Amino acid sequence: MALATRTDKRTDKRPSLPRTLWDSTVGKKTIMAVSGLIMLSYLVVHMMGNLKIFFGAGQFDSYAHWLRTIGEPFLHYEWALWLIRVVLVAAVVGHAVAAYQLSRRDIRARPSRYVHRRARSSYATRTMRWGGIILALFIVWHILDLTTGTVHAGFRPGHPYQNVVDTFSTWYGNTIYIVAMAALALHVQHGFWSAAQTLGVGNATRDRVLKALANVLAVLLFAGFVSVPVAVMTGVVS
Repeated sequence: MALATRTDKRTDKRPSLPRTLWDSTVGKKTIMAVSGLIMLSYLVVHMMGNLKIFFGAGQFDSYAHWLRTIGEPFLHYEWALWLIRVVLVAAVVGHAVAAYQLSRRDIRARPSRYVHRRARSSYATRTMRWGGIILALFIVWHILDLTTGTVHAGFRPGHPYQNVVDTFSTWYGNTIYIVAMAALALHVQHGFWSAAQTLGVGNATRDRVLKALANVLAVLLFAGFVSVPVAVMTGVVS
């Protein structure tokens, strides 16, 4: 009788719902879609904040300081900023891990490469993996350059305007940034439409609208982010 009870307990042990969702292909795609939209929302806000550099050092530095005082006096200094960072890190890690695991599943399911690529496959679709790697490396460099100043010679804490100008006064700073923003644009172009399909927003009627919106978002993000290094290079911002 005791043996039967122990057997029943082992039989009744089932994986939790979160684990079941994570292990499923649909669950991983949903995590990628939701985390991607979180990062996209941040990118839009971040780009708009970057454009304040065109209003001068005072405006840009004040904006950077405001980011650290959001929620005061209810929240302490930088608490809101750290909450945003934690959410972003969780989104990036979840997105990357799900993408890697889905990629491995795809390779196992199709061990031999296609002889002919599908005609409808876009350039952005074919470069999503490389684009993700480029963006991951860029995030690390961007943090070390303009947040911690580790790889930024002459970094001045509390002077974000001057630090940005210094970075984009170098050929390598501009090259890294522009290449990364090109990869970002391609990633958004395909990722936004793909997320809509995963979350059930897309259909035959909305497909053209969603793809057009994805193209517009990609172009606006690329133009908005790249306008800053271009302005520094041309002397508009100095």
